[in-house]
Amino acid sequence: QVHVVESGGGLVQAGGSLRLTCVASGRIFRVNNMGWYRQAPGNQRELVASITSGGTTNYADFVKCQFTISRENEKAVEHLQMNSLKPEDTAVYYCDADLSTPATPWRTSDYWGQGTQVTVSS
Repeated sequence: QVHVVESGGGLVQAGGSLRLTCVASGRIFRVNNMGWYRQAPGNQRELVASITSGGTTNYADFVKCQFTISRENEKAVEHLQMNSLKPEDTAVYYCDADLSTPATPWRTSDYWGQGTQVTVSS
């Protein structure tokens, strides 16, 4: 059983900051890429940022220089530091972990969290 849990969302005024955390736990063999996605009402889920096990990062154009993704490999934990938040950043933020389990160490699958709500007021 694998669990992916996000935390750190909340209500913040425009210009404020939030730090999201995602923890993947359970029967995990190896975690490859981890990422953050978001979905606003009426919109499709979109990639915000991702990070490989080696620390290579990738950002959506709309968050470059505003958000920073990081991870703690030993703990299968990733963070998303969000600065200078805008009302258009309001969404549910989801964590995605591409990982394998001891039962099938050669095969990776995506595991998703339930999401954490981020609301930015103007």
